[in-house]
Amino acid sequence: MAKTLMCDPSLLARDLSGQTIIVTGANSGIGLITAEQLAKQGAHVVMACRRVEEAEQCIQDIVAKHPSAKLEAMRLDLGDLASVRSFAKSFLDSHDKLDVLVNNAGVMNTPEGKTKDGFEMQFGVNHLGHFLLTDLLLDVLKTSAPSRIVVLSSCYHDQAMGRDGDIHFDDLNFESKTYDGWEAYAQSKLANLLHAKGLAKRLEGTNVSAVSVHPGWVRTNLIKNSVPLWVQNYVMRPVSGLIGLIEPWEGAQTTLHAVLGDDVPANTGAYYSQKGIYRDKAAKAGGWPLHSPNPVAHDDVVADKLWDVSRELTGLAN
Repeated sequence: MAKTLMCDPSLLARDLSGQTIIVTGANSGIGLITAEQLAKQGAHVVMACRRVEEAEQCIQDIVAKHPSAKLEAMRLDLGDLASVRSFAKSFLDSHDKLDVLVNNAGVMNTPEGKTKDGFEMQFGVNHLGHFLLTDLLLDVLKTSAPSRIVVLSSCYHDQAMGRDGDIHFDDLNFESKTYDGWEAYAQSKLANLLHAKGLAKRLEGTNVSAVSVHPGWVRTNLIKNSVPLWVQNYVMRPVSGLIGLIEPWEGAQTTLHAVLGDDVPANTGAYYSQKGIYRDKAAKAGGWPLHSPNPVAHDDVVADKLWDVSRELTGLAN
């Protein structure tokens, strides 16, 4: 079994005082660990969450451990583009800088459903909500440069339970073909990777870096639509190491490296991967960065088309 990749301890001791960082979906799992670590290092962390009350309780818990931590909770529902616009406006009204945007929130293998704006749930939440959010915050990221955008993807952008990752432009929302939760997840995670590549291309010369990340197979609530949480958290725990399941602290390592690593600006547009499941056995050990085995991940035509379609669907092209 491949070793878990871990962030350099010196990066986790770096003083981040004066930095402002947004982490979406920061009220649980990897997002919560990421937010706590960055706040512990002195950053002002905005926890952008749909369930604000949970985020506020998390802040109380973090401050109890780290009294000098600076965090705030703001409401963000990525399945509602009006909420995304409202969050961006509220943030910009109250903050004049943004050093890092971590697009962490996501859903996986959900039952068939649509966002408030009528998009397939996983494509809408995982990709389109973050696509709009990022665009609305680009100006402040540019004026705060050097700055970074970290987009959480997944090794399942390559293959998800036997489904090849692809962008189905003829039926993005599964309106014509039978819905498949894993196929939809693979599409959304490939879109995340291509979003980061598209950002890097369009932000060249601005000193704003953008990368995508696979955090690993992490023991979080993300799996709830696929396996009962009690199976993951209790039945599978004794064999976690053998099957590659890692804990949230380990799962946050690739994100933290992407936020803090000195190599990242030189690798803007790259894909940083914890160990994972790939069609190419050589990729399973992960890499910071890693060349994706999915050929679509390197197709500039697909990336550009996805960019244009995403702008249209989120109203940015109007």
